[in-house]
Amino acid sequence: MAAMPGYERAALLRRVADVVTARSDEIGRVMALESGKALRDCVFEAQRSADTLRLCAEEAVRIQGEHIPMDASAIGAGKIAMVMRFPVGVVAAITPFNGPVNLAAHKLGPALAAGNSVVLKPSPKAPLCVHKFVEAFIEAGVPPGAINAVYGDAIAPQLVSDPRVDFVSFTGSIRVGKIIRNAIGMKRVALELGGVGPTFVHGDADLAAAAKACARNAVALAGQSCVSVQNVFVQKQVFEGFAEAVCREMDTIRFGDPMDMATEVGTLIDEQAAIRVEGVVGRAVAAGARLLRGGKRQGAQLDGMVLTNVKPDMEAVREEIFGPALTIQPYEELAPLFAAISDSPFGLQCGIYTNSLALALSAIKTIRTGGVIVNGTSRWRSDQMPYGGVKDSGIGREGPKFAIRDMTEERFFVLN
Repeated sequence: MAAMPGYERAALLRRVADVVTARSDEIGRVMALESGKALRDCVFEAQRSADTLRLCAEEAVRIQGEHIPMDASAIGAGKIAMVMRFPVGVVAAITPFNGPVNLAAHKLGPALAAGNSVVLKPSPKAPLCVHKFVEAFIEAGVPPGAINAVYGDAIAPQLVSDPRVDFVSFTGSIRVGKIIRNAIGMKRVALELGGVGPTFVHGDADLAAAAKACARNAVALAGQSCVSVQNVFVQKQVFEGFAEAVCREMDTIRFGDPMDMATEVGTLIDEQAAIRVEGVVGRAVAAGARLLRGGKRQGAQLDGMVLTNVKPDMEAVREEIFGPALTIQPYEELAPLFAAISDSPFGLQCGIYTNSLALALSAIKTIRTGGVIVNGTSRWRSDQMPYGGVKDSGIGREGPKFAIRDMTEERFFVLN
């Protein structure tokens, strides 16, 4: 792969994207059957993964280094120097069940664009849709050995610790991310981990738009996203009306059979996951929280749940729920909340709804997080952006340009 010219790697990725587009209905159907995600979301994800690969193709011909002005010092004067970028070698990619195909695209695409080979290990809870995705690479003519897929969690420790692996890219839980970080020694790593989805709604914002977005982005994909809206902080004077608007919007969302194209939210990944989320919410209610919506479970299916009257030390507030539930909390001053989030272990993304430029800039400057989405929720993501967190929420950034930067290494040379 390293010897393949950039334009050929770009052409290869475009061919793969075309095959994925043609197979998007098939890949989406398999994904829905495996994961319980709504079929409409699964087909869209397959189509979106093709777009991600096309973005990677664009970046395959833009990998560049830097000229270093050596005449800035007497010892360097008269010399010519540059920094060039080279592929790291072998990338180990471990992907989760919640976005199995597009998150695989965010690892395979940049790795190949940069001239690496990949060993991919998908989640055992959604392996077949990823297998179908890998088949598209084979059909498009990827060189033998450039992409390799292994299955089952038992292989993961061997994969990440193998000395032939040069770079590890993992998306998943904080717990497993820390295990990987401690096991890989001097290998370079990209970790996309969890968060608690903070989103702020100030009184001057478009409250109707904010309520709709918060409700839907709390339960989309059954809340199984690292950036799902979980903790919504609302200015006190608009709190009651906002909470009512969120509940009204929640009532319009269609939960049900994942294979029905009219369904907006399917099931969680399995019944055990639903039972866990049900328990988190139940313990909050037992400790004094008020459940405004939801609370019914049928197998792996959970209704959207809205909690108020919560406390900061409740599990539903301080830990990642990873299910279709959100808390709504009133505030009088934002500065203490900004400080608390900055001091917390999490730092993936946050959203803030406000028409105040000063307030938006304050959030951007003072909240220690990987991204601040103004007039949007924590869950917003486009595939070309530098996506990732800080602190326990991760290391490195995804997005084709930024992942390629991580999956290449710098080499300095000087001409005397």
